[in-house]
Amino acid sequence: MDFSLTNEQEKMVASVRRFVEEELYPLEDTIERRPIISEEIKQQIQSAAITQGFYAANMPTSLGGGGLDSVSLVLMDRELGRASYALQNLVARPHNILLACSAAQVDQYLIPAINGERLECVALTEPNAGSDLHSMGTSAVKSGGGWCINGVKHFISRADIADFVILFARSGVAEPGTEERALITAFLVDKDSAGLSVQAGYTSLCHPAYRNFILYFEDCIVPEENILGEIHRGFDVANDWLMSTRLQVSAMALGRARRAFEESKEWAANRKQFGQPVSRFQGVSFQLADMYVELIAAELLTLEAAWKNDRGHMSMADASAAKLASTEMLGRVADRAVQILGGMGVMQESSVARIWRDARVERIWDGTSEIQRDTISRDMLHALEG
Repeated sequence: MDFSLTNEQEKMVASVRRFVEEELYPLEDTIERRPIISEEIKQQIQSAAITQGFYAANMPTSLGGGGLDSVSLVLMDRELGRASYALQNLVARPHNILLACSAAQVDQYLIPAINGERLECVALTEPNAGSDLHSMGTSAVKSGGGWCINGVKHFISRADIADFVILFARSGVAEPGTEERALITAFLVDKDSAGLSVQAGYTSLCHPAYRNFILYFEDCIVPEENILGEIHRGFDVANDWLMSTRLQVSAMALGRARRAFEESKEWAANRKQFGQPVSRFQGVSFQLADMYVELIAAELLTLEAAWKNDRGHMSMADASAAKLASTEMLGRVADRAVQILGGMGVMQESSVARIWRDARVERIWDGTSEIQRDTISRDMLHALEG
């Protein structure tokens, strides 16, 4: 297994890092002071991302995307992950779930999303159905030539700027004795549809400039041709998407951890106490060594999962292991970085302090650490249990 980078990958990594340092880092203090990103900043970042070829990097070249493989996408997301989440999230990427588009959906939703002409958001999580998707309450009932949607979705990112919603709703009940308790269907819902309203969500402790929204569906009619994938097969579409997002979260956690590690290492080498750099004290140098080992181990695990994905045999357990290792590692690395910086480590002006504050949510969204452990253990024990 060879993880050495190609010339193209090395150039891409250097280009993305330069973009992050020149375009995103200078804006971090601004959004910390006023955690609402202006339309001007949004347009500035999105335009720069499109110009430099970072937009839709996950989509096939045949459709106008960047055509990057999974390993390259991990490398890109690792670099983007160094910056504030609210800013790097503006370097938007169409959800790969849109590759399930067919017929007229391709021209109406997929191609405009790849070109940056239309933005989408994904509506999956509900107030009473987070990790347990089988208990989803939002319903889709056949009505004439379409489907009538009723329910509530929350924690929805980008709903304020999205043009359409990728919605998952309960469309039926599974046959008795089957493993699934609900049949789920995915829909493409235009945001200006009658019966759909968007309201501001909750104020997040982590990533203060990040905004989430609540979507209310009240007798919202969606035409039959807006079903994404197959009727009652929404879990298939969702699982493919969840595997890719877990790799993405893992890669971004690596970027934040790497930044915290580098800044604490530089601080330790230059900060003097008792007549010598604090890096000379084992209490500090051993912490740096542990940070390095954990960071490299999580990175290799994530790259291996991406490598498997490129060859078509990444399992849910592989993706879960990468997310579990990287996000848990980020929490420990960020905590050690704060300790090394001492008083400066808890000042809001410090990027290390922000990384430490923001790291907590990574173990929750896109599947909690407990969900990742459950996925890994079920996959590991399945063969033994027959």
